[in-house]
Amino acid sequence: MLRPARIALFGLPALLVGGLLTACGSSGSTNSAGAASFNAATCQGGTLYVLDQSKESSGYDPAVLYTSGGGAIPRLFFRTLTTRQSVAGDEGTKVVPDLATDTGEASENATVWTYHLKPGLKFSDGSAITSADIKYGVERSFSSQLAGGPPYLRDWLIGGESYQGPYGSNPDLASITTPDASTIVFHLRKSEGDFPYLAAETQFAPVPKAKDTGKNYNTDPVSSGPYMIAGFTKGQSLDLVRNPNWSRSTDSQRLACPDKIDISLGLSPAVINQRLSASIGNDADSITTDTPLDPATLAKIAGNPALKKRTVTGTFAQTTYLAFNVTKKPFDNQLVREAFSYAVDRTAIVNGEGGSQLATPATTFDPTSLTGAYHPYDYYPAGATGDPAKAKQLLAQAGYPNGLTVSLAYDTALNAPDATALQQAYAKAGITLQLNGIDDSDFQSQVGNTSTEPALALTSWGADWPSGAPFLSPIFDGRQIVKGGGNFNLAQFNDPAVNAQIDKINQITDHATAQQAWGDLDAQLGKLALTVPLYSPVDEVLFGSHVKNTYVDQWRGWYDIASVSVK
Repeated sequence: MLRPARIALFGLPALLVGGLLTACGSSGSTNSAGAASFNAATCQGGTLYVLDQSKESSGYDPAVLYTSGGGAIPRLFFRTLTTRQSVAGDEGTKVVPDLATDTGEASENATVWTYHLKPGLKFSDGSAITSADIKYGVERSFSSQLAGGPPYLRDWLIGGESYQGPYGSNPDLASITTPDASTIVFHLRKSEGDFPYLAAETQFAPVPKAKDTGKNYNTDPVSSGPYMIAGFTKGQSLDLVRNPNWSRSTDSQRLACPDKIDISLGLSPAVINQRLSASIGNDADSITTDTPLDPATLAKIAGNPALKKRTVTGTFAQTTYLAFNVTKKPFDNQLVREAFSYAVDRTAIVNGEGGSQLATPATTFDPTSLTGAYHPYDYYPAGATGDPAKAKQLLAQAGYPNGLTVSLAYDTALNAPDATALQQAYAKAGITLQLNGIDDSDFQSQVGNTSTEPALALTSWGADWPSGAPFLSPIFDGRQIVKGGGNFNLAQFNDPAVNAQIDKINQITDHATAQQAWGDLDAQLGKLALTVPLYSPVDEVLFGSHVKNTYVDQWRGWYDIASVSVK
C-alpha cells in the first residue's frame, strides 16, 4: 500500500505514496483522557465531531475505497465478512469475524474459502443481508466504472483477470458461489493463506443489487454498520446518524457510542491541531482521523502536561526507503548498492522528519511494527550517521575510484527533507546526488512506469494488512512487475526461486507460522541490497478534552473511531 507520509487517510485510495502510506501505537499506546470513567455499557449518547483535512471527493462507494482494516470512517457504515479486532495492543492486529461466523474455512491448499453469515443481519432499510449481497458487492469492484480498490481480487479469484463486473453482458463471476442465503464460497486460482485479512476490505461489504446506483452509489450507500449517512457534501461535510436496524448483538467489534457523528472535511492541518489544542465548545468533543501533529505543535505539547495527556501515538507498518532499479547502471552492480547502504545518515533523515518522536530509523524492509514478520538485520551497518570510508572503498572496488554522480527522484510534497539529508550524506562518500523533485500528482505515474522509472527513487510502502504478504510480494515478486504503469517492484527484481518461495508461504494458513516465513524471506532479500530502508513514521495525534476510549489499534496505528465516546 502506498501511503502519503504524515497523512493517515484511511478511506482514500492506498496507492497514494510517492512517499506512501499507514500506523500502530507505540507498543500498546492506550493514552486516553477520561479512560477510567469510560464504561462500554453506558457510553451511548452525544455527538462526536471529526476534523479532517481530506476532502473525500470520491465519496464512499465500498467498491472504490482502498482502506486498511476497513478504514476509519467507512467502518462506521460498512460491515465486512471479517474485520480487525477492536482492542489495544498486539491483539489489535488479529483478524476476527464480522458478518461471518468465523474468519473462514479453508480447503487443504487454501484455494477455496467458505464463509457462513450470522443470523439476524440487516441493512439500514430493514431488509436482510444475504450472501448474494456480498457476492454482488465484490463483483462491483471489478467494474472499470468503480476503479480504485485494492488489486488482489483480480489476481486471486479464478476468472478475475478478465471479469468486467456485473454491469455488462456477462454479469456473473462464477468463482464466487452462494449455495444458500447465508453461505458464500470463493474459489482462488492459487493458495492464499491471508484471504481472511483481505476479506476485511470494504469490497466485501454487502450491496443490495436493487439499490445499486452505479457511480452515484458513493454519496448514499446502503448501510450495514451502526451508522448511516444523513448528509454528505463532497469536500465539506459528512453527517452520520444511528442505523436503527444495527444491533450490538451481532457486532462485537463496534461500540458505536455517539448518537451522531459530524465530520468536517477539507480543513487545514494547522487549523485542526489548533482547534484540538484549544478544545473549546464542540471541539472538546472532537477528534481527527487524518492529521497527526507537526514538529512545531509537538514541541509545544511537550511542555504542557495537560495537552500531552490528550495525545495518542501510532506507528503504521510502513517503511520509507531508497529504491534501486537494478536493471540500470550503476545499480546493476551490488557493490554500488552496498556503498549507498553504508553511506546513509539515518540520524539526519530522522531529524529532517521532525525527530525521533515522529520517525524511527530502519535497517530492515519489514518494519518493527509488523511484529512476527520483523526479523532484525543490518547487513551494511552505516551506524547512526553513515560510514563514508566504507562506501568509498566499495565504490572503488566497483570501478568508481573517483566517486559517481546519479539522479534521485523524490516527491516534492512528501520527501524533500529526506532528499536533502541524503544529498549531504552521500557527498561525504564521493557520491553526487542530483535531486530530481517531482510533483506529488506526477510522481507515481513516472516512478511506477517501467518505461520511465528512474535508476534511483525515494519512496515508501505500507502494509494493506498486518502481514509480510502484502508488504513483500508487490515489491519483490517478479510476476508482479507491471509494464506501462502501476508497478511497485521498482527493483524490477525477478528471481524464479524467490517467486516460488512466495507461493510456498502463501499456502500457509497459520498466521504466526506464515509471518516467521515472511520474516525469513525479508532477511534473505536484505542481503541483496535491493533497497536502503531509511525510517518508519510515527503519528502523534491530539483529541478533544471530552473524548474517551481513544486507544490505538495496532492494525492501522490509529485510534478506532467505532469505539470512542463523548459521554
